[in-house]
Amino acid sequence: MNRAEKAALQLQAVAVLRMLKETRTYDELAEVTGLPAGDLNRYVNGHVLPGAERAREVVEGVGRDALAEELDARVEFDDEGYVDNSAVVFDQSFLDLVAPVAAESFDFESPDVVLTAATDGITLGAAMASFFDARLAYAKKSKETAVEEFIESRQRLASGIELTYYLPARAVSAGDTVLVVDDLIRSGETQELLLDIAVQADADVTGVFTLIAVGDEGMDRAREIVDAPVGALASFE
Repeated sequence: MNRAEKAALQLQAVAVLRMLKETRTYDELAEVTGLPAGDLNRYVNGHVLPGAERAREVVEGVGRDALAEELDARVEFDDEGYVDNSAVVFDQSFLDLVAPVAAESFDFESPDVVLTAATDGITLGAAMASFFDARLAYAKKSKETAVEEFIESRQRLASGIELTYYLPARAVSAGDTVLVVDDLIRSGETQELLLDIAVQADADVTGVFTLIAVGDEGMDRAREIVDAPVGALASFE
C-alpha cells in the first residue's frame, strides 16, 4: 500500500466513524467498534488519523455492518413486496461511503468502467466510479437520438414482456475491465443484460455489486455467468 492509498483508507475510516457518531455517544461507538472512546473522539474530530490496520478493520468490518444496518432502516417494502429504496439512492453522501466499503469487503479489482442501468443505478454507479477513478457508463431502455452505434441486449421475460437495454458503443472498449453495479437485484434479468453488453464489448467483468439483494435468484444467476466476486451490501428474503 502506497502513501496515497493509505491516506485514502484512513479518510474512509474516519468518514464511516463520523456517520456512526451521528446517532451514538462515544461510549456506544466504542462498543460497536471495539476501539477506545478517547481514540474515537480524536478520529471523529480530525485530530489524528487511525493507523492503516485499524482503518481497514473499520472499513471492512464495522463499516459494512453499520452501512447494511443503516440501509435496512431506510428501505421499505409494500404489501406486494415492492421495494422503496429512494432514501438510499437519493443520498449521495451515503453512497460515497458504500463504495470503499464494497471495494474492501468483496475485493473488487479496480475497473476501467463501472456499468449500470438507468436510472436508479446511476447514483451508486457514480459513487463507485469516483472511488475507483473509473469511467461511468449506463445502459438505457431507449436509444439516444444523436448516438449512431449501440451495443444492444434483449431478453424476453417469463411474463412475455421484452426487455432491451442500449449502451453507446464507445462507452466500453474491447479489453476494458468492467464492474457491473445496480441498486437492487431480484430476478437478475437486468444484470444479465448488463453482463451481456460487457461480453459483446469484449470487456472483462471484474465483479457484480448491488446495494440490495432480494432473495437468492438474481445473485445466483449472476454467479453462474461470471467468474468474479458477486456481492450485496444487504440481503432480504
